[in-house]
Amino acid sequence: LLAATVGLAASCVAVSGGIGFVGLIAPHLARRLVGAKHQMLLPVTALVGALLVITADTLGRWIIQPSEIPTGIVVAVIGAPYFLYLLSRTRA
Repeated sequence: LLAATVGLAASCVAVSGGIGFVGLIAPHLARRLVGAKHQMLLPVTALVGALLVITADTLGRWIIQPSEIPTGIVVAVIGAPYFLYLLSRTRA
């Protein structure tokens, strides 16, 4: 089971690229939107994650018009400052 899970995850990353910040940032953004209501948190997190990836993909295609920036890089550029903000806020 573990080998199958690792294989599926590896194939997904190979196809779509690494977009790891989405899983870290989307739940925090969703919690700021709906609070601690767990019935709403999961669907809103899915929508926020999807919107983040679509926005990053659109920006990656639009910034350098003839070519495009990989979505994972754009997500990292968007997500890293917000993640650092969250880290600094929790330590203060």
